Amino acid sequence: MIYRTNAIESLNYQLRKVTRNRSVLVSDEAIYKIMYLALGNAAKRWTMPIKDWGAALNQFALFFGERVPLL
Repeated sequence: MIYRTNAIESLNYQLRKVTRNRSVLVSDEAIYKIMYLALGNAAKRWTMPIKDWGAALNQFALFFGERVPLL
């Protein structure tokens, strides 16, 4: 997943786009709300499955034990 820089750059663009025109925000909580809503909108567009996610999840479970919930 780390090598998928296009997806990361796309997400960064989405977050910059929602904050670019807002020069003054009332509070930190307002920023959190805007970012949360932007992440929700960006997640709706992610339809491509992650390649070899099952194998990666198994490796995470071996290394991190019970902290990784298996599906």
